[in-house]
Amino acid sequence: MASKARTIEITAESLQEDLARLEVQKQALERELAAVAAHLGSVQRALSALQALVPASAPSSAAPGPVDMPSTVEPAPARHATPADTTEDADESRAPAGHTDADADAAKKYGRLTEQILAYFAKTEDVDVRARDVASALGRDTDSGSINAVRSTLDRLVGTSRVRRVGRGLYRAVKP
Repeated sequence: MASKARTIEITAESLQEDLARLEVQKQALERELAAVAAHLGSVQRALSALQALVPASAPSSAAPGPVDMPSTVEPAPARHATPADTTEDADESRAPAGHTDADADAAKKYGRLTEQILAYFAKTEDVDVRARDVASALGRDTDSGSINAVRSTLDRLVGTSRVRRVGRGLYRAVKP
């Protein structure tokens, strides 16, 4: 009877650990989703602004019509602040007027990660680094969601020629 009780106790402890790990992972995914939603909104606004500049007499093949994107992204539920949240600078918000605090918070973190990665690469000269190394240096290696956010940001920076891909999974600072 005592061994069954011990087995149940071990199982309960294991489930508690899984619960804590899943909560952290959920929060990371919510932050990443909020960042993507903020970026999606800014791209949609930029596209609308550009389409407004296209003359009405231009042929339809030269300028595509407005893109109607269904809003399937729901805002992340309110959550408690984590230690990573308190390190962000409050004056770096990039959210446009009329958006909620959650949108501003997501936009702030989205741009902040890019700035942190660029600052990291400014310190590394001719060194090849992996995304996981960058995430670790920025304190964002706690879960796969955070590491994937760093990978995605690195891919965007490669696309804009601000960072170079020098091999599979290897990145290097662009020399000025």
